[in-house]
Amino acid sequence: MRPVAEATPLAGLYLAHHGWLRNWLRRKLGCADKAADIAHDTFLRVLAQPATEPLQAPRAYLSTIAHGLMVTHWRRQDLERAYLEALAVLPERSSPSPEVRALAIEALVAVDAMLHALPEKPRRAFLLSQLDGLTYREIATEIGVSERMVKKYMASAMLHCLAATDSEIS
Repeated sequence: MRPVAEATPLAGLYLAHHGWLRNWLRRKLGCADKAADIAHDTFLRVLAQPATEPLQAPRAYLSTIAHGLMVTHWRRQDLERAYLEALAVLPERSSPSPEVRALAIEALVAVDAMLHALPEKPRRAFLLSQLDGLTYREIATEIGVSERMVKKYMASAMLHCLAATDSEIS
């Protein structure tokens, strides 16, 4: 290993802030193992970024990335919990295998991420249409826009879904 004085900027960032970040995450999450995982994933995100000038506020930068990863973790936990609660009401013999459960949860996480990438009104219009079966007129009344605007929201949401599907396949 290189001496600290000759360390790369990323290595220096890691050495100077990894312990702090892991402790900060442990306090937020209440779990040392999950904190270590998210700290690791945070530095992987930093590593994936193009090299830039030295950071002016490295802890703010790292905590912003880590916070986003925590939100993703919590959202995934919520989705998994809801899925498992829905499975709990099924008869035991129709319950899917652990492999199918894992695939379903991954699909739910991907759909959730895709939907959260949409602006609020198009996302809401799309969900009201697809999940609640509302007509465009009913959606317009519900979200306080014109029916024509609902059509634009639906078109943009569907294009977004197609683009997300294409990027998943590629």
